[in-house]
Amino acid sequence: MKEIKLAIMGFGNAAKAFTKILVNKKRELEADGLYFRITAVSTGSKGNLQGANLLPEELLACLETHGHFRALESSLTGLSTLELIQQADYDVMIELTPLEIFSGQPAINHIEAALNRGKHVITANKGPIAWAYKELTALAQAQGVRFLYETTVMDGTPIFNLTKATLPYCKVTQIKGILNTTTNFVLEHLAKGEALDDVMAEGRRRGFVEADPSLDIDGWDAAAKLTALMNVLMDAGLKPTDVKRQGISHITEADIKAAQAEGKTIKLLCKGHIGQNGPEAVVEPVRIPLSDLYAAIDETS
Repeated sequence: MKEIKLAIMGFGNAAKAFTKILVNKKRELEADGLYFRITAVSTGSKGNLQGANLLPEELLACLETHGHFRALESSLTGLSTLELIQQADYDVMIELTPLEIFSGQPAINHIEAALNRGKHVITANKGPIAWAYKELTALAQAQGVRFLYETTVMDGTPIFNLTKATLPYCKVTQIKGILNTTTNFVLEHLAKGEALDDVMAEGRRRGFVEADPSLDIDGWDAAAKLTALMNVLMDAGLKPTDVKRQGISHITEADIKAAQAEGKTIKLLCKGHIGQNGPEAVVEPVRIPLSDLYAAIDETS
């Protein structure tokens, strides 16, 4: 049995989903000779934990009952997130703290601290990939450890892994797609005549619309994802602030009806390529024909 000790930084929806996988797949993992042990957890408001074996079932139950970890008194620690990363006993640090779109911090510092200790790092935080991909990748290589980030774009749908594993001699020259769930959901339901407040409330109930959705609505989340894709797949060296960006806050009912009258729909498209003057990246709402592939991308699909 190979034991792998985990430190989880951030315990929002992604961390809870991952922890549930550890619970639900425990038998299959152990059949493959893998035993995962959580030794540190850090949160922004729920409390920080450190211990020899923080049971995933107890972590989830505590959050479900109390909404925080303060009931796990024996494991509570006064160490900060960075101090836990620097001092805790773990093999893999999982960085799941909230996105800071305009700097990638403090997630970049978290990842650097773990890599400098010779620890493997997995992140679902797109900020570090958008702001410091080259530096973090070089540091991981120098330390002889893994730096993995598949979940940063499209929730783990294999894009980076697919390209690296199956297209080793292919050159990516263009990227185009719908990368933000919230705006796609909002635009589709507005087109059905639903009120914006009702649409946002439903998205929050379903768990993908943030309490403050401005980063999504204003196109910043999509810009960060496009930057991450271009940096990894095209060596673009971009920052989110380099993206020509326009969100959907200005889209009106009249705009939607005008598009429908033309047999079109409005989608927030991300487009990137390497032009004569270097990398070019654009996030903007576009009217597209209903026959177009992207018109069929509905809600959260």
